[in-house]
Amino acid sequence: MSVQTVESTAREVSRTGGRAGRLFAGRNRYLTAAVCLALSTIMVLPILVSVLASLKTTAEAAAVPPTYFPSTISLDSYARLWTYQAGLLHYVGNSLGTALLTIALALGLTIPAGYALGRFPIPGKELFFVFLLMALIIPYQALLTPMFLMFVQLKLTNTIVGLAILHTTIQLPFSLYIMRNSFEAVPNELEEAALIDGGGPWQVLTKVFLPALTPAIVTVALFAFITSWNELLGSLVINSKESAFTLPVILAAARTETSLGGTDWGMLQAGVTISIIPCIGVYLLLQKYYVSGLLSGALK
Repeated sequence: MSVQTVESTAREVSRTGGRAGRLFAGRNRYLTAAVCLALSTIMVLPILVSVLASLKTTAEAAAVPPTYFPSTISLDSYARLWTYQAGLLHYVGNSLGTALLTIALALGLTIPAGYALGRFPIPGKELFFVFLLMALIIPYQALLTPMFLMFVQLKLTNTIVGLAILHTTIQLPFSLYIMRNSFEAVPNELEEAALIDGGGPWQVLTKVFLPALTPAIVTVALFAFITSWNELLGSLVINSKESAFTLPVILAAARTETSLGGTDWGMLQAGVTISIIPCIGVYLLLQKYYVSGLLSGALK
């Protein structure tokens, strides 16, 4: 076999292999898109059902068998929820105030802790860091009884501050993990340049690290907000007064008996629809920072 014949055969095999590879890559891309579309449909479908149920009349929302689409658009469920007990705005305000205070406490504690554990030569800091992360394996439900007894003595029950402290306790280990690894990921050259210019630890933290850790800070804030906004059990244990209830608690109480002898599903689904709007809105606004912050906290 001549050299030209071998070369032509090799080129033909290369072209055939290239076409096969492109064909496989195209099929793989379509398969990935189909799987992602199926998963997205599974995730979005319950939200769509809740929104449609909130737009039904009371009788249609409680109908058996259920209907998937409302025959007539009705806002009666939202009207009843708006004036339910102390009013919807009161409970949304409690939830929002608790969530914002939880974000402030989580960042106020994990930023200096992550700075110390990530950048200072503290003896035994790795062991101490692992000890702090061990709180992740303890269900927070097991801590509710001792925390409730402590809050009673400190008069923190039925207050936004007490509930925010509880939510911060739940979120603290994960937030510390993100912040500490994010501090370690910052190049040493930036810190050394700031120290050469005469900056102290506080100046290095505020002028160098915090701007570089914006994605991690946003990630911690986002997780703290969603955790506090959706938390139910701790709110039920810590708060006993109706005026201190948060939105998840009042939604659980909204399952009242109606004149038809069943749960007011329309008002309940209206509350669910309203409760998911802030979470979706905050995530969409901060999605870019959230993804990069989570990766920087997970990978070194």
